[in-house]
Amino acid sequence: MQSHSERYRRALDEALLGLSEGGIPIGGALYLDDVLLATGHNRRVQEGSPIIHGEIDVFRAAGRPKSDWHGRLTLYTTLSPCFMCAGASMIYGVTTVVIGENRNFQESEELLSRRGVELVVLDDPETLDMFTRWTSSNQELWFEDIPDPRRQA
Repeated sequence: MQSHSERYRRALDEALLGLSEGGIPIGGALYLDDVLLATGHNRRVQEGSPIIHGEIDVFRAAGRPKSDWHGRLTLYTTLSPCFMCAGASMIYGVTTVVIGENRNFQESEELLSRRGVELVVLDDPETLDMFTRWTSSNQELWFEDIPDPRRQA
């Protein structure tokens, strides 16, 4: 059985792929028990879509969930999910979310926890460095999805 860190690498590889495509470096991987079901990455820039976040791309690749998956799904994601992706995760039946880093964003963690989703934060240094560097040079693109604290009253 692979560790969370070993499985997480698939999500990070997806984020790096998205970055190489000129997109937002957020990636994910979905596991059913020990089996990789799907991977994906944020494609908002590449597809010109406001909703193809990394987690949504993973669910899109995995297809419709099956009833026997209930209680057996773990989502690996490079960044703590936004509210849309947290909601999709709960609807999809994810019971555990493994997060690469949550220093840059953690808005939905309380919502997920209240709904019984287990959260595991790896605090992965490679992810933190990559994403911190990306956000510092891509502020406008980053704040398209989340409230911009610079613009709040």
